[in-house]
Amino acid sequence: MTGEEWRFTEGEPIDDGLSTLRLLGGGERYETYLAYDERRLALVVVKVVRPHLTADADALRGLAREAELLVRLSHPTIVRSFGAVLDGPRPYLLLEHLEGPRLSSLVRRHGPLDLEQLAPLGVQLASAAHYMAAEGVVHLDIKPSNVIMGAPARLIDLSIARTADLLPGRVRPIGTDAYMAPEQCDPVGRGPLTPAADVWGLGATLHHAALGRATFAAATDRQDEAAPAPAPSAARFPQLVRPPEPLPSRLPRALAEVVTRCLAADPGDRPTAAEVAAAFEGLAAALPRRPVLRRFRVRPR
Repeated sequence: MTGEEWRFTEGEPIDDGLSTLRLLGGGERYETYLAYDERRLALVVVKVVRPHLTADADALRGLAREAELLVRLSHPTIVRSFGAVLDGPRPYLLLEHLEGPRLSSLVRRHGPLDLEQLAPLGVQLASAAHYMAAEGVVHLDIKPSNVIMGAPARLIDLSIARTADLLPGRVRPIGTDAYMAPEQCDPVGRGPLTPAADVWGLGATLHHAALGRATFAAATDRQDEAAPAPAPSAARFPQLVRPPEPLPSRLPRALAEVVTRCLAADPGDRPTAAEVAAAFEGLAAALPRRPVLRRFRVRPR
């Protein structure tokens, strides 16, 4: 994390009726705070542009793009927005507060997920990826730290998501190293970005959850337009040169097969997000206490 920080103290106002509780995290351009919204009488999350970037065109454009996408997207597994203030001294995005740990934290503390957790998680995340693809949006950063483990799981952080019309012609890596599809690592040599990149991120996330660690260790954190464009390397992007590690034998073969297919180097060899959801629905239906995930079919009288 670099650059200036707001350093809001507890109770300090961010805007009228919006007071800070504590810092949640941040990146190069933004900080996120847990806050209390007097209008809604509820906890919310505020994603605010860093103080030295409040007049920066790129930072404001990114915030506006994320706000627009969150208004456009409406899905049970995708975080909701309550609006944005894109001008003034503290431009920010207002998001719902989600109870529950990040998937990355859960796995780090307690180890790999059991099938009873993996099966519904796979359905929920795949359903979000399928919906975004149908809406012409690619998330580009599906990873364990962007998944809040609630009921259902929720996908967060659309700050580098793009609509299909903005994907062609990319020359820089974009995403988080360990969860980037090969075409995200090397957009010049590997071809255009499509919704298949999110299927790869979905596969890498589920693989991490099942294995207990990232199968492609990241050398750096997320990259975006502001980052330099070094030549892709096998050291930084091992997914360019090797397959993922095998998943534990305790898991059903069907699960290992669909996750491995998600991580195919060629986007054309990956399943669609709808196919991933169907595969995990089948796994969930076979559980002793199956969750309500499947569509119901009305039997003819």
